[in-house]
Amino acid sequence: MIPNPLRILIADDESKYVYAFQILLQDEGYETLTAPDGLAAVESAAREAPQLILLDVRMPKLDGFEACRRIRAFSMVPIIMLTARAEKRDVIEGLAAGADDYVTKPFNIDELLARMRAALRRAGYGAPPSTEPVFQAGDLRVNFVSRRVFIAQREVHLTSTEYKLLCELIRAAGRIVPPEVILENVWGPDRAGENQLIPQVIHRLRQKLEADPSAPRMIVTQPGQGYCLEIPTG
Repeated sequence: MIPNPLRILIADDESKYVYAFQILLQDEGYETLTAPDGLAAVESAAREAPQLILLDVRMPKLDGFEACRRIRAFSMVPIIMLTARAEKRDVIEGLAAGADDYVTKPFNIDELLARMRAALRRAGYGAPPSTEPVFQAGDLRVNFVSRRVFIAQREVHLTSTEYKLLCELIRAAGRIVPPEVILENVWGPDRAGENQLIPQVIHRLRQKLEADPSAPRMIVTQPGQGYCLEIPTG
């Protein structure tokens, strides 16, 4: 038994698997939360801050890949993807979305528990998310669940790439993010070396977010190092 029970979020639309996971994990001393679809999984992850998430790939409203991406915008909680078949493309897409591991259904109980324990160990038994589901810095406000971005009270509409790049900067707010990290996390490893993609999107973000895009104070370039989302001190 685990002395201080950790909370595990089970996101699956198949009740038979949810029930099996609940019985198994509660017997092992874990507390369980459940979500019947991808959107509910994102909302529960933001609201309840579980220590680990078991995330099914095929779910209504949001599939597991998109749910994983949205959760990764505000939390580094360990995520294990559940797939009904060990198709290589599912595994690759899940890991690219930010999952830590995957398990094939029907699952082997000992293997599942071993993978969960390993993921929790790597996370130091899963510290809660480092940010809230809403990020606020100065006039900038980002709701990671709804993916809505505001400057003061004005909603700003971003493209998917612009939003992903902004989230990458938010994760490291106040610190410099090297261009190679941005490139891999926003565009993927197959675009390695194509650093010219980044300034174009940075320029568009500044046009939409900065009071004076020609003299940016929010998204700052550090020559030869990368980009930084500055946090107002006053």
